[in-house]
Amino acid sequence: MPRQAVPAMLSAMGRVVVVGSRANRTSARLVESWRDLGLDAELVGGRDLATLVPGDVALGRLDVLPGCDGVEPGLFHLLVLERRGGRVLNTAAGLLAAHDKLRTTKLLRAGGLPQPRSAWVRTAGDPVPLPAPLVVKPRFGSWGVDVHRCETDAEARRLLVRLRDRPWFRRHGALVQELVPPAGRDLRVLVAAGKVIGAAVRTAAPGEWRTNVSLGGRKKRAEAGPRSEALALAAAAAVGCDLAAVDLLPTEDGPVVLEVNAAADFDDDYAPPGVICDEAVARALGLLEGVRCSRQVAAAPPRTSAVVR
Repeated sequence: MPRQAVPAMLSAMGRVVVVGSRANRTSARLVESWRDLGLDAELVGGRDLATLVPGDVALGRLDVLPGCDGVEPGLFHLLVLERRGGRVLNTAAGLLAAHDKLRTTKLLRAGGLPQPRSAWVRTAGDPVPLPAPLVVKPRFGSWGVDVHRCETDAEARRLLVRLRDRPWFRRHGALVQELVPPAGRDLRVLVAAGKVIGAAVRTAAPGEWRTNVSLGGRKKRAEAGPRSEALALAAAAAVGCDLAAVDLLPTEDGPVVLEVNAAADFDDDYAPPGVICDEAVARALGLLEGVRCSRQVAAAPPRTSAVVR
């Protein structure tokens, strides 16, 4: 729909402001796609929220910093906006809970959700709290950066010594997790406002055990299935995110939650046939209420909301 054809009522609803960086390709694409649907959408940095007025909606998609030592600036500004009564999706607390993997594990544990055993190592001199094989990763990490697999306890101790001068390690320590036997694939489930929008299987590149697309992994649309859908919904709810991708690993006893990503990249490869992913997300988040769109989305099959424990 051309911008000049947007109904007058839309202006009363305010803008939809995606809060994040243009370096996040999905955030930039969401804005362009939602504009095509007739929404007054805009991408702003985390420190530019002073431009919001009553009626605007802010969707937090602040990402992890490239150096893995924290979150992009703007969490405080999102919190202030929320406390002033602004409508915020993916609140500051939800973003922090998803990006800080130590917080994520604690919230998942409190919810009784299956996940790899995890522990925190504050310094390189700390004893390794879990037996090998295990994985060592930044508390704030993404893209598979500095995620290491250790087959022995001695290897893990040597790794911590090598990591001790990393800025992220000096600031936050490291997360240590038991190694779930790699299957060469995982399932990423996209959740919006308590609904499963779609899913994709990610397959690791040859010779690689991590499934990140940034490391050469491939993705393909998949049906999550009731058990995985329910687990993904429960995980997103546990960390308090309105829009998130939940990564599940297969095990003999069923899927386990590996991570919850509040600024994940996704595209139409995640949506069922006939469903446009960006529009389905906007509808689930309630952003298109009362807006006449130029496109129609096919009805998605019913989703279960049962919680897997």
